[in-house]
Amino acid sequence: MGHDVDVTGVLIGFTIIATIIVVGYAIGRIDLLGPHAQPVIARLVFFVLSPCLLFTVLSDATVDQLFSPLLVVSLLAALASFVVFGVVSVAVWRRPLPEAIIGSLASGYVNANNIGLPVAVYVLGDPAYVAPVLLLQLLLFAPLALAVLDVKTGGRASLGQVLSQPFRNPIIIGSALGLVLTLTNVELPDAAMEPFRIIGGAAVPLMLLSYGMSLSGQKILQPGSGRRDVLLASGLKLAVMPAVAALVGHLVFSLDHQQLFAVVALAALPSAQNVFNYAQRYGRGVILARDTILITTVGSLPVLMVVAAVLH
Repeated sequence: MGHDVDVTGVLIGFTIIATIIVVGYAIGRIDLLGPHAQPVIARLVFFVLSPCLLFTVLSDATVDQLFSPLLVVSLLAALASFVVFGVVSVAVWRRPLPEAIIGSLASGYVNANNIGLPVAVYVLGDPAYVAPVLLLQLLLFAPLALAVLDVKTGGRASLGQVLSQPFRNPIIIGSALGLVLTLTNVELPDAAMEPFRIIGGAAVPLMLLSYGMSLSGQKILQPGSGRRDVLLASGLKLAVMPAVAALVGHLVFSLDHQQLFAVVALAALPSAQNVFNYAQRYGRGVILARDTILITTVGSLPVLMVVAAVLH
């Protein structure tokens, strides 16, 4: 019974997501919102909606959910993908650093929000499993990557600007405030939290719609679009990252069955829409991010099926 529920849950989660992306694609095809819609939506998501969503998700988590062995396993699995892509991209293919950073993020920064949360609910049975991954990505990976992208795309920056960058990034500010509430065990009244929940609730659908719109009139893996980079990032995301999570979780941390299943399933999630959002925001590696997200979103379904069948 549990096995059937797992596989059905994976399918349900992906059907929901795919449907919203298809609606976005249709909006783009008929040009419903005009030529400036996508950058406007991307800015709205980046500066307003995502910070509200992450503030509420992290403020709802508990300390022991956030700082569990799953955090370390997820960190090591992501780092393996980041490092391999970064080394090949910069040292072998001589890519510029902003493109290498976007590609590295596409290799190991998982879709913990719009796919991770449905998978955690429908497949793992508890949305809290996503919290450690969100914490890592938003308070460690994103600040580092965005600081470098800011410096490399905005000209020369002083040390003060680099150090203050995370404190000026709305996504990181929202996440940090949510974490502060969790760590201090402060619960704000519903009247104070509800506006953030409502605004944050728009982030996931708009991210998916914006992504669907970006696919209209585009062909993936076009010659001259950096196919090697896309295939490397996709292979790392779909195969290497879950494999590292399984090996580290089992051999190093001796995780129990449910924890191992959870951490490998989360590592098998596709690349995050956030990566596309960041690429759009800085105007670097946009096609690399878009194609990798599409390939891993389609490819992660069979990978998650295998994970559910083998580990549960």
